[in-house]
Order: sequence, then C-alpha cells, then structure tokens
Amino acid sequence: MKYWEVYESKIGPLTILCDDEALLRIDFGTVEHENAVRERSELICRTEGQLEEYMAGTRTEFDLPLKPEGTEFQKKVWNALLLIPYGETKSYKGIAVLIDNPKGCRAVGMANNRNPIPIIIPCHRVIGANGSLIGYGGGLDIKVKLLELERSETYQYNY
Repeated sequence: MKYWEVYESKIGPLTILCDDEALLRIDFGTVEHENAVRERSELICRTEGQLEEYMAGTRTEFDLPLKPEGTEFQKKVWNALLLIPYGETKSYKGIAVLIDNPKGCRAVGMANNRNPIPIIIPCHRVIGANGSLIGYGGGLDIKVKLLELERSETYQYNY
C-alpha cells in the first residue's frame, strides 16, 4: 500500500509519498498521487519529524528507509549525493569523478534533476564547478535557503 500526505514546511508544502517499507518521493508543492491513500502513515510522520528537525537546524543526517525509483546510473548518482556531508557542496564534475565517470557531468546533472527524494537525498548540495547555483526542482530560492540553513563556520566547497 502507498500513502501520501502534504507536510507544511518552512520552505513551503512538501508532498511525501511512501509505501509500507520506505520513502518513495518528496515533491515540492501539493501533488496528489492516484494510486496511493492520503493518510499520515507512521513513516510519513517519521519523515515529517526528521524534516522538522532538519529545518530547525538540529538534524544533520536523516535516518529513513529510502526506495527511489530510477535507472542504475541514477541510483549510483543518488547514492553519491548521500555522501556529501551536511554543510558542504560538491560540483557535478566532482560527483562524476566520485562515481568513476569523469566525463559524465551532464548525465550527473540529469540524474540530479530526476532525484525523487530531494532534501533527504541532498541534490541541493550540488553546484556548478565555478560555485554557481545551477537549477533546482524546488526553485533556486529554495536551494539557497537549504544551503544557507546548512551553512556554518565549517561550510566548504569540495571540487
């Protein structure tokens, strides 16, 4: 069974979709999922709680079961995103090198764009090689807010 609910976060509404085992999606805004029941399941409540702690600056790592749907390449990129520490950023090229595909910057960008679980899988931490903020599914203003939230004296840019 799949469940969905809208969480009113500090950055706007987020629609959370999960099944009985794992988190499947987070969408910016309100998105109705036809093959799911609108119900605040235990996992949705856990996700909301952890997002709340993250937005309050008291959580730097998420502890949720994830099941993003995508190609093997996309999953490889998303797993690499999970390795970017809180408060740090990495370039698309840096991710391409990390997954042993140094010429795959554009493919990494496309996989980043298709990330079904933003914030938890931190695609907002990926920036251009020159430090520029390039695109974000929730809009650049939200990307800036998330990066500022994570910024501290230890904020680093890693190529």
